[in-house]
Amino acid sequence: MFKDSLFHRIEKKTNIDKNTILQLASKLQKNNLKDEKTLREIIHDIRDMTGKEVSQEKEDKIVHAILQDEVPRDIDKMF
Repeated sequence: MFKDSLFHRIEKKTNIDKNTILQLASKLQKNNLKDEKTLREIIHDIRDMTGKEVSQEKEDKIVHAILQDEVPRDIDKMF
């Protein structure tokens, strides 16, 4: 029940359906997130899903942050 309500809220906010979210989660679990090519593919997938533009500079910063373990482990530090 909780999972369904969570997916419903995500779908409502993002217009991305549950199956697409699950496919992305599966791709994240199966792939090496320390591989630059894989990271860029995932960024492009998310960009395409959301319809948001990601500049080359922003993509480079995201990839660099992930590869250098500069992503905060505590979500509160992100905001």
